Amino acid sequence: MECGCDAQWTGSSGGAVMDRRQALTLLAALVAAGCAPVTAAHRDAAQRLAEESPSVDLHSHPGMFPSSPIPLEGQVERMKRGKLRASLFAAVADGPVIGRRPSGLYAAREPRPGELLGYTNRSLGDVRARVTAGTLSLIQSPSDLAAVPAAGRPAAMLAVEGGDFLEGRIERVAEAYASGVRSIQLTHYRINELGDIQTDPPRYGGLTPFGLDVIREMNRLGMVVDVSHLTLDGVRGAKAVTRKPLLLSHTVLYTGWARSVSDEHTRLVAETGGVIGIFPVNSGGYRGLTGYVDNIQRMIKVVGVDHVGIGTDMDGISPPSFVAFDDYAEWPSVTGALLARGYSRDDVAKVAGGNFLRLFGSVASP
Repeated sequence: MECGCDAQWTGSSGGAVMDRRQALTLLAALVAAGCAPVTAAHRDAAQRLAEESPSVDLHSHPGMFPSSPIPLEGQVERMKRGKLRASLFAAVADGPVIGRRPSGLYAAREPRPGELLGYTNRSLGDVRARVTAGTLSLIQSPSDLAAVPAAGRPAAMLAVEGGDFLEGRIERVAEAYASGVRSIQLTHYRINELGDIQTDPPRYGGLTPFGLDVIREMNRLGMVVDVSHLTLDGVRGAKAVTRKPLLLSHTVLYTGWARSVSDEHTRLVAETGGVIGIFPVNSGGYRGLTGYVDNIQRMIKVVGVDHVGIGTDMDGISPPSFVAFDDYAEWPSVTGALLARGYSRDDVAKVAGGNFLRLFGSVASP
C-alpha cells in the first residue's frame, strides 16, 4: 500500500498534542501502512548515513541553465548542507533545438552541423571550470567517488543527456571519454541517430544500428549507458547488446504520463544488473515529498532494493509546479522518509548511492 498521508504529531481537534498512547497507536497504524512520520531521529540517522556512505544523484543539471533558480555555486553549497557526495551533471545535447508544445517538450527543428557538439562542450566547460576553481571534485573512476569525503567538497560526474552531439560519428564517443565524460544518455527529446524516444511516435522500432554500436563502444571504454527517454523496444535492444549494467537515471513507474514506464521496462534494466533512478515529479496522484517516496517504494517492490536509486533531474523539471523535491539541502528528508517506512540502514544506503557505486564499478572494470 502506498502512503498518501503527511502525518503530524497533533490531534484532529484543535491541534492538541497527542498523548503517548494515541501517538503509539497512530505510529503502529502508519508503520503497518508503510507511512511512518519522519522524526528528528530519522533525519539524524539519514545525516549520519550520508557521512558514512556514498550518496549520488543519478541525473541533474544544477545551475547549468540560464533559467536555473540559483547558480551552480549555490547548488554546490546545498549539496554540502545535505551531505550529497556527488551528482551526474548532465549537459543537454539537444538543448538548442528543444521547443514546447501543449503535450510537452519536443525537437522544434533540426540542428545545424556541429551546433549540438559545440553547445554540449560549452555546458560541460562550465562544470569543468568549477572543478578547476576547486568548487567541485571530478569523478572519472569509482575510486574518485570513494575519495570525495577527503577532498572536502562535493563531486561532479560529467554526463550528456542525448547522443545528438555525436552526429552519427562513433569516434566522438572516445573523444567524449577523453574529455572526462563518463555517462551518455542515448536519447532525449529529439529522435536522433541512435533511436526512438518515449514522447514521439517511433521511427526506427527501437535503437538504430549506430545506437547499438554506441553501446558497444561505451562498454569498451567503461562509460555508463543511460537509457532514460528511450522506448521499451529501445531498452530491449540495449539489453540484448550490452555487456555491462544499464542505467535508467530518471523515471517513475507507470502513471499514464508519457515519461513513466512499465514494470517490464524497469525489469529489463534490472536484469542487466542495472539501476533505475526515481525522479520527483508530481504525476498520477503522487505529489510532494510523500508521493516521491511512494514512487521510490513502488519501484523497490517491482525490481528490488538493489536496483533503485535517486535521480532528481535538478533544475530540469518544468513547470515548477511539477516538482516534488528541489533542494539538495533537504536530501536527508528523502532518505529519512525511507528509514521511517522501515527500510534498513543498509537498504537505504543502497538507494542513496550504493547501487550506483556498484554499477559504476562494474561498468569501469575491463
